[in-house]
Amino acid sequence: MTFEFKSKTKNPHFDTVTDIEPKEVFENTDKLTLIDVRENDEYVGELGHAPKTKLVVLHTIPTEIVNIPTDKPIVFICRSGGRSAQASAFAAQHGIQNTYNMRGGMLLWNQQQLPTEK
Repeated sequence: MTFEFKSKTKNPHFDTVTDIEPKEVFENTDKLTLIDVRENDEYVGELGHAPKTKLVVLHTIPTEIVNIPTDKPIVFICRSGGRSAQASAFAAQHGIQNTYNMRGGMLLWNQQQLPTEK
């Protein structure tokens, strides 16, 4: 399934990674696969997590990547956008197309007052 993000920008740290804005992720949640790559205590902690996300801790991505559905665009999420950019770069290196990094992570998501779960 192809989906065109309006807020796409090149990630400043990874050539193969495209950043997208939290608001656009929220508006299109049902059309996306959302993967949060933070540690479990962060996922349920103060910042919470975006609704309909699946927790796949960053260090498990190399083994779990085969279990991530690829029928929709994949958006990786973390606290500030660094770890999720790494996950998106890893996925791209392993032939998974249509992956994105949520710019600013859950810090920006919360700053924009988008809904969270804990």
